[in-house]
Amino acid sequence: MFQEWGFLITEMMMLIILAAVLGLFVGWLIWARRKPGPDAVDSDATAELAKCRESMAQTSARLAQLEAELAAASDFDGDGVAEGTDEGVKPTTLAAPRDGKGDDLKQIKGVGPKLEALCHQLGFWHFDQIAAWSDQEVAWVDANLEGFKGRVTRDHWVAQAKQLAAGEETEFSKRVKDGDVY
Repeated sequence: MFQEWGFLITEMMMLIILAAVLGLFVGWLIWARRKPGPDAVDSDATAELAKCRESMAQTSARLAQLEAELAAASDFDGDGVAEGTDEGVKPTTLAAPRDGKGDDLKQIKGVGPKLEALCHQLGFWHFDQIAAWSDQEVAWVDANLEGFKGRVTRDHWVAQAKQLAAGEETEFSKRVKDGDVY
């Protein structure tokens, strides 16, 4: 009885091998037909390249538009020229505050602790200094406030400084004195 099993096992192994070879052959036939030819790859690559070029042209146009908007937005004094560090005329500065104590420039709306420190580095310590700035001096300060360009014009520092230098208060300066700000 066990003598015939050897023949059966051998026959089953041969059939399994034959089925595997036949399956590989049929799979190769099916997958070989699915591969695109060289013409199809070239046309796909050409189409993709055309899409990339179109996208790049649109991006370049958008970049030019944004650069124009940036140039217009950085014209703080309205002279049609984007501000640069050589813009305007440098105002008179002080090496240190008069009488050893400067004004609290944070009472000007738009001036926080970092901007006050930057003003001190530039030589501006008092409200009367800021109140006396001409349009050309405002343009210089706007262009040279690193990280805060245009702030003087946008927040109307000169008008606020005139009030504060005259001993008046603004709504914002009242809040600063009351401790509601900073």
